[in-house]
Amino acid sequence: MTITFITGANKGLGFETARRLSELGHTVLLGARHAERGRAAAEQLGVRFVQIDVADDASVRRAAQDVAAHEEQIDVLINNAGIIGPHVPAEQLTGAQAMEVFGTNVVGIVRVTHAFLPLMQGSSHPVVINVSSGMGSFAVTHDPDRVESRVTAPLYTASKAAVTMLTTQYARAFPGIRFNAADPGYTATDLNGHSGPQTLEEGTDAIVTLATEPAEAGTGRLIDRFGGVPW
Repeated sequence: MTITFITGANKGLGFETARRLSELGHTVLLGARHAERGRAAAEQLGVRFVQIDVADDASVRRAAQDVAAHEEQIDVLINNAGIIGPHVPAEQLTGAQAMEVFGTNVVGIVRVTHAFLPLMQGSSHPVVINVSSGMGSFAVTHDPDRVESRVTAPLYTASKAAVTMLTTQYARAFPGIRFNAADPGYTATDLNGHSGPQTLEEGTDAIVTLATEPAEAGTGRLIDRFGGVPW
């Protein structure tokens, strides 16, 4: 039985990923910052809720201790939690806002990965999936045929570029664990006011692929639902 822990899973891409993997037979642990919403989401899916705020060291440690006490190990870690940041012109962005976005989207992955790596030691095929974005790809954001080339969001895009590089570096550092990044694509979620043309199922295709593919599929990659993403 594959045990999968997902952060930011009470709604959107995280919730849909939890639903799909649960239906595929994974034992899903639904991580979320808000206790009431997280419990409600977990109850709806019939999975276990674990409270976790990826921006808080103590919360992440407690979540890892909770999983260690109940499941003892995990096989798949999906770092999905993330924020878009302030909707303001670039000239109004502040250092504090940058710290908040990077603290959740990038440092949050480091916190969770550090805390949960010991729980993956007993897995025969450990997998870490970081939810990144084509918005962090130089190639994609400079392609005039892509919608990403028409969006200006300095903090979010920079944080996702960092997530992809972080993924490739973890893959190099831990050859026994498959570290890959998923680009959901422009999907209708709360982050974009549900303006994306893709459905949640389409947006989670890459994440589900990385969580279910064979061990020989490879590591250090960024993929979307169609395949590899240049960046």
